[in-house]
Amino acid sequence: MSINCEILDLRAFQAVVELESFHRAADALHISQPALTRRIQKLEQAIGAPLLERTTRHVAPTAMGQEVMPLVRRMLEEFDGSLFAMKDGAQRRGLITMACVPTAAFYFLPTVIRTFSQQYPHIRLRIRDLTANEGLQAVARGEVEFGINLMGNSDPELSFEPLIDDPFVLAMRKDHPLAAFETIEWNQLAAYPLVVVDRSSGNRTLLDSALAKHNLKLSWFYEVTHLNTSLGLVEAGLGISVLPRLATPQDDHPFLVTRPIVDPVVSRTIGIVQRRSSVLSPAAEKFVEMLLKTWKNP
Repeated sequence: MSINCEILDLRAFQAVVELESFHRAADALHISQPALTRRIQKLEQAIGAPLLERTTRHVAPTAMGQEVMPLVRRMLEEFDGSLFAMKDGAQRRGLITMACVPTAAFYFLPTVIRTFSQQYPHIRLRIRDLTANEGLQAVARGEVEFGINLMGNSDPELSFEPLIDDPFVLAMRKDHPLAAFETIEWNQLAAYPLVVVDRSSGNRTLLDSALAKHNLKLSWFYEVTHLNTSLGLVEAGLGISVLPRLATPQDDHPFLVTRPIVDPVVSRTIGIVQRRSSVLSPAAEKFVEMLLKTWKNP
């Protein structure tokens, strides 16, 4: 199968899914319905599974089709972007699609994006701010070129390049009794209502595992889903919270303060995740190089 045929097969699948009709998709692509059907069949044979469920009134992607669709969209966008760049050779164009845990997106990306956009003003960036688990899945499925994520994944198909260590700290109001200490020990937390994120969070999993090695366990009073919610409860004076340093206010906050937690110090490592079998696009490769140059631990 040639490259052109493969691209046309992908366009056929995308059109049927988005228009929910073989008839409308064939009209949009200016081909006959039998030709459209053959293209879908070729793609299904290449993948080895049905991609569409068709009834007399409706057509919808199968479970495999739903899984493949984000990758198809990204491949077509990158292909179209490459063609556009070739037609406009004076401009360096492209599209970078990445996944990033939200705290890292806020902390890492603005500085690098500002510099990158100055050098490559015509390269667009799509940033999917996802949880650690969702971000790893997006990288593994090829929905994004790379991710900025937490270290700790054991998937042999993924590689991890460390960027920075981010220690967990205690966040509290400035008028809280523990704010008088320069450092905090874990056993000091037991006397106060503790806000934690739930077990769906990669941060919670990492923290629980690290503390268990020292026979320590957090006794929480409030459990939330998002780090921002825990900060809101802390600011309201309802409790204290153990958070990654990057998730806490970086500038002087009118109400909140943080302190290092020791014995043990627990950190998460944030880095760049890629599929071992994939090759970054030239634009993504330049962005990753800039990211490493800017943030990699000395």
